[in-house]
Amino acid sequence: MGRDGNGNAWRHRQRRPHGLSGIRRNLVARKLTEEPQFGFDELYISPFRWRRRFDEEGRVKYEAVDRWPLKTTGVRLMDAYLWYLADGESDLEAFADKHGLRREDIDSMVFILTGMRGVDFRQRFQMRQADELMRYTSLTLAEVARRSGLGSANNLYLSYKRDFNLAPGYRRLSLRKEGDVGRFRL
Repeated sequence: MGRDGNGNAWRHRQRRPHGLSGIRRNLVARKLTEEPQFGFDELYISPFRWRRRFDEEGRVKYEAVDRWPLKTTGVRLMDAYLWYLADGESDLEAFADKHGLRREDIDSMVFILTGMRGVDFRQRFQMRQADELMRYTSLTLAEVARRSGLGSANNLYLSYKRDFNLAPGYRRLSLRKEGDVGRFRL
């Protein structure tokens, strides 16, 4: 991705013109003229299903968590996509094929609703899930990577270095506070 002289993001878009076998590359500046309908935090779905509570006698009990307070965007395809990401899935091609779409269609839908590029939205979603899993669980790095949709411990490491310039173990230490482990359950 690059930026034009006005600071607008652009990306390469590959098009297959109807009836032609070649691929033509176009640069497309993308900027919404309206405010996005949703912010990222409104669309984020937590990986946790249960929250720890203490009763009057100090016993631990777990209660169900409202994983996504918004409940729906009003766009069934976007809702399905958000739950797909929340379940730790990351194969955009598989999701697109299942719904009869192209990858670009999903990225466009995300852009229209959030103002964020599709890849940026996915990475932010995955990193938020990874952060929550790192903070509140004792899962191994490989398990965190799998559940967050990053795939492997190596991808988790590279993502943390890209976003925070920290190894995942150091990020876990910086996030975690006393009593965090076990506060939520999957």
